[in-house]
Amino acid sequence: MKEKSSFDPPVCVTRATLPPLDAYMDCVRDIFASRQLTNQGSYAARLQQSLADFLGVPSLSLCANGTLALQLALRCLGLNGKTVITTPFTYVATLSALLWEGCTPVFADIDPRSLCLDPAGVERCLKEHPGAAGILPVHVYGNACDVDALADIAGRRGLCLLYDAAHAFGSTLRGTSLFAFGDAAVGSFHATKLFHTVEGGCVVSSRADANDTLSLLRAFGHVGDTHKCLGINAKMSELHAAMGLCLLPSVPDGLARRARLTALYDEALGVDETMNGVLRRPALAPDLAWNHAYYPVIFPDHGAAMRVMRDLAERNIHPRRYFYPSLTRLPYIQGASCPIAEDIAERVLCLPFWPDMDEDLVRKIAGLVRESLRA
Repeated sequence: MKEKSSFDPPVCVTRATLPPLDAYMDCVRDIFASRQLTNQGSYAARLQQSLADFLGVPSLSLCANGTLALQLALRCLGLNGKTVITTPFTYVATLSALLWEGCTPVFADIDPRSLCLDPAGVERCLKEHPGAAGILPVHVYGNACDVDALADIAGRRGLCLLYDAAHAFGSTLRGTSLFAFGDAAVGSFHATKLFHTVEGGCVVSSRADANDTLSLLRAFGHVGDTHKCLGINAKMSELHAAMGLCLLPSVPDGLARRARLTALYDEALGVDETMNGVLRRPALAPDLAWNHAYYPVIFPDHGAAMRVMRDLAERNIHPRRYFYPSLTRLPYIQGASCPIAEDIAERVLCLPFWPDMDEDLVRKIAGLVRESLRA
């Protein structure tokens, strides 16, 4: 029997995008010459304005990472210590930020097509938890939540609406960045994201006074020797900001390349957004220009997903179970079951995907997936 060939080095779910080394080192030399490494230096200030311009938002507050950005946004909106409706189908950092801020998370189930928070589920949760103060949906995989329905619920009930937009950089709905919806939206610039600063994040808020509050909160709560409030150290360093400034110009080309690779995977796998095929992707929101942040595939059942994962691992190819488990099943969480999220979490895989991925590798991975499903 012919031995299976495997990839060396391993093929992981993503690969960090890097700028030309010379370009980054020019920034490093400049930062070394200035000796200002942090505390809102010129690189952080330039990146903050450049990102606001790129996203088409009035202002933006940089943070050291996305989790801290979520925590600061919760506190800025006055949600700390309060009950917040959120999704169980997301990375654990969404939940961690709520718990670190003393919030009581209440999970509403997801829409089976989009995999984003279901507004009808939010309404049901609010009947059981009328004292909830806010809603924290996630634009899963860069797909848009039902922003109109969620805004209607929040408006009618006087709730804060904070979006976790960690996956959403570059996605636009009706020509508007997903960061522009809600009372605030939070981004992650972790190295695995399509735009990154190695570690980093941001808060975008529609509230006029939010920027000053966030700037204070992320810098220990003081200006000079005047201490105004409880704060934390969530500032982005100059070295991290320099990485972002070097990478930002390449984002449009990266988005186009991701769209091409998505089309290749779709064709090779026979994947679409309908509920009728053997394999499908989440259905995208109408009028969404998607950023193709990931390549998620929903398999017909748990067994098929695990068989594919095992067979790919034998070839040194490593997809990820984004997002597993459903957060309702974490051992330190108590609450009602969310059967749709729990079902999807058992049978979704994100296949390897990054902007300069070789197209032949996409075809090979798709062929191995099809072969595994036929077995």
